[in-house]
Amino acid sequence: MPGSSHPSSKAEVLHAARKARAAIRERVLALSPDDCARPFLGTWSVKDLVAHLIGWDETNVRAVRSLLRGQLPAFYAQHDNDWQTYNARLVRKYGGHPIGTLMRMERQSHSKLLEALEAVPPDKFGADVGVRFRGFKVTIERLISAEADDERVHARQIAQAFGTGRRRAGATTNPKTHAMRRLP
Repeated sequence: MPGSSHPSSKAEVLHAARKARAAIRERVLALSPDDCARPFLGTWSVKDLVAHLIGWDETNVRAVRSLLRGQLPAFYAQHDNDWQTYNARLVRKYGGHPIGTLMRMERQSHSKLLEALEAVPPDKFGADVGVRFRGFKVTIERLISAEADDERVHARQIAQAFGTGRRRAGATTNPKTHAMRRLP
């Protein structure tokens, strides 16, 4: 996730993060539970993707705390090709639930992340606190911008794989067949 290079204000970054996540939610809600369980991105299903999002939300909450202390976030020790090993660990840790449960967990984890980000003073959000990874400056703004970039890609991947965008005509609205419909 880390590595976005476009500086922005805190408000712009948080808006982008909310918008990117909303696009994923909208696409997931247009799918049936069976669609959500079917692999579509290599071996990953939509359920796995949602577990990945939950894991990165939790990871980024810890990363924000580390950066505010001027420390490199611990997850950087897990860096490999496109974060594959770390992502697989997140999917194993947070996956394995029905999609409705995962979506509730995702809303909670993202709210927790946004709450942590809202608490960061604006002057600290993009501040260079001297933390580097392989020569690259690591800031809260860059982490969250990279996360939003990644989520925009995932929203497109879901849309391409399942033909979703806006809610599809005829999509189920029965809460007994699609638990996510009960989400607030």
